[in-house]
Amino acid sequence: MFIGSGAGTVLLTGAKCTPNTVHWTYDTYAYGHGLGKAVVAKGGKKWFFLTADYAFGHDLEKQAMEAVKAAGGEVVGAVRHPLGTADYASFLLQAQGSGADIVGIANAGDDTITSMKQAAEFGLTQKQKLVGLILGMNGLPALTLKAAQGAQIMNPFYWDLNDGTRRFAAKFAERHPQKNYPNDMQAGVYASVIHYLKAVDKAGGATDGKAVVEAMKAMPTDDPLFGKGFIRADGRKIHPLYLLEVKKPDESQSKWDLLKVVGTIKGEDAFRPEKDGGCPLSK
Repeated sequence: MFIGSGAGTVLLTGAKCTPNTVHWTYDTYAYGHGLGKAVVAKGGKKWFFLTADYAFGHDLEKQAMEAVKAAGGEVVGAVRHPLGTADYASFLLQAQGSGADIVGIANAGDDTITSMKQAAEFGLTQKQKLVGLILGMNGLPALTLKAAQGAQIMNPFYWDLNDGTRRFAAKFAERHPQKNYPNDMQAGVYASVIHYLKAVDKAGGATDGKAVVEAMKAMPTDDPLFGKGFIRADGRKIHPLYLLEVKKPDESQSKWDLLKVVGTIKGEDAFRPEKDGGCPLSK
């Protein structure tokens, strides 16, 4: 069996779904649609996209564009950059001249850090708000709060949500060589393994992956990191997502005090409706 925590593609719960697969933490639909809808609702009506030119970036851009338009917003333009670009000047100038309120950053990893840092250096953030469609917490120290302040991201987990997440973060940091706090994908591994072990106990063993997944789907999920939830027939784990905003430097009290919750989206509203995925298991 396969449990995806860092995987993003919605194909895992769509056309490529299997009875042996569970998709736990996030997907491109939830981030793109969730952010698009939430940001438009808060007044960010006009969007421009800076997108990595490969399948993941295209998918992320597509999901966000659909949500922006469905929520009554407008996409005024987009530009695509090669993976691993070092100089974003020409792309950022197009974003700056677009007249957009929001610049959606549809890339990941070092591309996100580099493009957002250069956007701040260009002064783009003085008049436009950046939305990192897949900006993770662990990228913020390198990006710096000065460069990222005010940027908005979507995430199903943040270490400072409640007492349960704070206790886990403290234990995680104790064991981490650099004393880092956990991100959503690391939390997803921990929470999914807890539920997997409960299902192994219920199924009477781990030799039949399909039987274990069936047991995982049959039981409601409940853990201190994601709270209560469930796994659909298509393998999609359902839990709330949070709209988070990067704090200003003077708002941060410690190294990992980086984000604040500005909105919550119910899991049923955040992830793609099961009927729209085309997974044969949902029929």
